[in-house]
Amino acid sequence: MHMIDELRARCLIKDITDEEGLRARLDEGPITFYCGHDPTAPSLTAGNLVQIMYQAHIQRFGHKPVVLMGGGTALVGDPTGKSTTRKVLTVDDIERNLAGQRPQFGRFLRFGEGPTDAVLVNNHSWLKDIKWLEFLRDVGCHFSVNEMLQAQTYAERLENQQHLSFVEFNYRLVQAFDFLHLMREMDCELQVGGSDQWGNCVAGTELIRKTLSRKAWVMTSPLLLTASGLKMGKTEKGSVWLDAGRTSPFEYFQYWINCDDRDLGRFLRIFTFLPLEEIDRLEGVEGGAALTASKARLAWEATALCHGPQEASKALATSMLLFDLEKQFTWSDVVPAAAPERPDVPTATVPRSEFEAGVPLFKLFVDAGLAGSGKQAKTLVSQGGAYLAGEQVTDPFATVSVRHLSADGSLLLRAGKKKYCLVIAG
Repeated sequence: MHMIDELRARCLIKDITDEEGLRARLDEGPITFYCGHDPTAPSLTAGNLVQIMYQAHIQRFGHKPVVLMGGGTALVGDPTGKSTTRKVLTVDDIERNLAGQRPQFGRFLRFGEGPTDAVLVNNHSWLKDIKWLEFLRDVGCHFSVNEMLQAQTYAERLENQQHLSFVEFNYRLVQAFDFLHLMREMDCELQVGGSDQWGNCVAGTELIRKTLSRKAWVMTSPLLLTASGLKMGKTEKGSVWLDAGRTSPFEYFQYWINCDDRDLGRFLRIFTFLPLEEIDRLEGVEGGAALTASKARLAWEATALCHGPQEASKALATSMLLFDLEKQFTWSDVVPAAAPERPDVPTATVPRSEFEAGVPLFKLFVDAGLAGSGKQAKTLVSQGGAYLAGEQVTDPFATVSVRHLSADGSLLLRAGKKKYCLVIAG
């Protein structure tokens, strides 16, 4: 399948400048392409993944990605889609954000010295030395203010009488200059980005045409909202971060496995490298347990890309334990090639003899470390905060015996909403 056709099948194409010409250029051999990412936060989020995976899918077709970190453009602030001026970042803010984001790209893209290995550049390295009068003369002269004022971002601000700073108005020129610079220095012929960046991207192709008399292309992806209308990578609790210190691998896994049923196929196409035929199978299952298994596959694949297969398997094992998913699917239904991992929950060992004799529930919660004393445990249980293998128990003196143990001799206890312990009969 031609790269453009596969990208379209993966829901990653909105618009292309001169598609026929780009197809012909791609047929000639590898192309260097870039996507810009302004470092506005200390970590990337799941919302940034659309463009990162866009680059990753293209790289897998044998083309060379340039990851442009906008250390310079972040000082200006992209006004696209904003009704107010972005918060001004300091140089120190941007450096901290760059340090946090740089290594995250390497989880999805292949970096190295090879001809199609990705490279990372920071546009601050060339923008910081630009002289203002030369920029006006050499770049500004190719832009029509009349045309720029018709762009949606600028037009809406003016129509609604919202503040539009001269700095923001220049963002399009600076982004276009980035494309021109990469064309000159790295023979970069293609820019990819979100559809909201179409005008800025096309401005770069026009600047290249007018100054270098060369052809360049733009390819954009649709802006991605979930089926429920939320912005990609957002939850009611906030952003889903790629940094494990901000969003744990388990929480990251939960974001994907709990996606809306209507988003499953689209998410599998964009955020995994699974073959389209396999995705068709996963998407085409009936509801219920089979659908949950397909979502678990999405969650495992997405988490494995971001945090590694071992962390993905831990998150899967923990989910299967905490939410009793073993009743809906087996491990091999989701990741047949990966060995099962031990759930990532606290454990406590209790002599098997206690289960054989029968141990009071409140004592078991103390032994598991879920209550500090017998009195606390009794209060927890009587108030409805104790769960035994997922079932609420309200009698502190209920007897827990061998019959409550699972086949592997374990038993899951939960105190309240978030405190768990896997008791192992030893």
